[in-house]
Amino acid sequence: MQAVPVLLPRLGSSMEEAIFVEWLRAAGDRVEADEPICVIETDKVDAEVVAPVAGVLGPLLAAPRETIAVGAELARITTA
Repeated sequence: MQAVPVLLPRLGSSMEEAIFVEWLRAAGDRVEADEPICVIETDKVDAEVVAPVAGVLGPLLAAPRETIAVGAELARITTA
């Protein structure tokens, strides 16, 4: 098994951080690659962050209304 980090992506050249809004899936849920797993808010847009790989989601490392830097780890997905 391998733990793959879910990182906050840079959605624009000037984006340095975002506000975490909510999880769309819970820890322990099976997720597929490219499936939306959470929502973030930037100065310009609300966006969904997708799973980079298929596997089991968790632990969840971001909390609602928390400000997160680009590249920070939001969660991990364990692959088989």
